[in-house]
Amino acid sequence: MLENRDYTLIVDKSGSMTIKDRPGGKSRWQYMQESTLAVASKCEEYDPDGITVYTFSSRFKRYDNVTANKVGQIFRENEPSGRTDLAAVLGDAIHNYFTRKARGSAKQGETIVVVTDGEPDDRKAVMRTIVEASRQLERDEELAISFIQVGGDPEAARFLRALDDELEAAGAKFDIVDTITIDDMEEMTLTEVLLNAITD
Repeated sequence: MLENRDYTLIVDKSGSMTIKDRPGGKSRWQYMQESTLAVASKCEEYDPDGITVYTFSSRFKRYDNVTANKVGQIFRENEPSGRTDLAAVLGDAIHNYFTRKARGSAKQGETIVVVTDGEPDDRKAVMRTIVEASRQLERDEELAISFIQVGGDPEAARFLRALDDELEAAGAKFDIVDTITIDDMEEMTLTEVLLNAITD
């Protein structure tokens, strides 16, 4: 189920990622890098032609055909600052998948992994983007979006839980979202994290 899919990694580099509330006095940005590199390596195992990586805050930047060893370089090139415009970057990643699907160049599915610490600027726009994407799908497992929360912001946790549990009530055709905290990931294998994105 994890093979013959494309993988996209979206990394939050908004200003709040500089908050130092992680073990060892690390910032959220420092803390999530090791886990994110591990996720990228696992995605590359299943998607050997390279994954798509985005960094985002007020604006986003896309990197295509990224191998896992280049992800570290992307971190070094970026510093956290700005707002959390999640709707725009998520919309671009989803549009990118449907464009490739229409051209016949997409694989059998896409998994989008979003590493974020907080609430987006516009909650409704994020929900709308995901609901509209779900309505274009032919089957549930075709598109999976997994949110990995860094940091303990309770408002962010509530919002991500709502994405996981309430989208069908909001009009989504399928429940295509899974959420997890970066701390919970330590008790799971990366394969389980990626499988949960598709099946949970």
